[in-house]
Amino acid sequence: MRVYGSMISYYTGKLETYLRYKGLDYELLPSTVRQRQIRQHVGAVQMPVVERDDGRWMSDSTPILLQLETEHPTPSILPESAVVRFVAGLLEDYADEWLWRPAMHYRWSYAHDRELASSILVDELLTHIRLPRFAKRRLIQRRQLGGFVIRDGVRRETRAHVEAGYFAALDHMSRMLATRRFLLGDAPCLADFGFMGPMLRHFGQDPTPVEIMRTRAPAVYAWVARMWNAKPPAGAPHFLDAAPEDAAPMLKEACETHLVQLAANAAAFERGAHHFAMQVQGCSYANLPVSRYRVACLEKLRGAFAALAEPDRARVRSLLPAPEAHILWDPSFQTRSRYDEAGEAPFNRAINVYGDGVPK
Repeated sequence: MRVYGSMISYYTGKLETYLRYKGLDYELLPSTVRQRQIRQHVGAVQMPVVERDDGRWMSDSTPILLQLETEHPTPSILPESAVVRFVAGLLEDYADEWLWRPAMHYRWSYAHDRELASSILVDELLTHIRLPRFAKRRLIQRRQLGGFVIRDGVRRETRAHVEAGYFAALDHMSRMLATRRFLLGDAPCLADFGFMGPMLRHFGQDPTPVEIMRTRAPAVYAWVARMWNAKPPAGAPHFLDAAPEDAAPMLKEACETHLVQLAANAAAFERGAHHFAMQVQGCSYANLPVSRYRVACLEKLRGAFAALAEPDRARVRSLLPAPEAHILWDPSFQTRSRYDEAGEAPFNRAINVYGDGVPK
């Protein structure tokens, strides 16, 4: 299969880690070489997009992984325990959608990091544009810093909290990896692949956050390499049959940050607003872009919770802190994204996380 993305892309790295683990052959190509075809077949130019040998196209990293999992179920990345499987899905969504903000901040707010990233992107994706190399680098830097950092809420008053979110993820992962090779067992599960999005190509490569990782969380640094080199176990993978106590701080963090964001975003979407404000762990974020895609993320989490048997729902409720987690089972929640209502993902017409792709 052909994977259109970038060698420093958040979600491309997540998918590549999965493909390597499963032993699935692929070719990584820059997304700019097929933009017209990607838009035609998928609906939006994003990373990664997969062109299959059977002629079908796939987009959105999580549905891609779950689709490939149905086609290549051994070794499974989905824990047998329904509760642990739900926990893995929640943590994967947190890694996908909350850690994106600190990942983009570190890459584009720090001068050395943005100089490196813009140089790589120019040489990988923009060789077809006839401008001086320095001019292309400045265009990329302006777009990324303005759109994905400043317009996504990273300002002087929120910067410390954004960076604290990275520290928290490192600390909580280190706790979970103290007695296990992977987050929820002896083999990678969905949560591990979710965390490889930010941890591999952003925090694990960009100069500023990777030095923080090496010094603050060497267990996470080792885990990144272990994930990239992971091979299927000789037998069936062994995942935990109950959510471990050492996952409690990470679950608390996910609820206090990611679920608060999803709830505030959904409420704004319901009002027809284009921007919203939220209070996260005592930090005030203002003028954040509303995302229809993240309404769909919340719908999927709520659907996964509703599909649990009642004893498992009770167990999940006991694991997650209130009131932040209440949005997962609140019966009064009526907001609908109207996205992929036929359940065709990853073969559906995709939408960007933010409107045309960049926060306005």
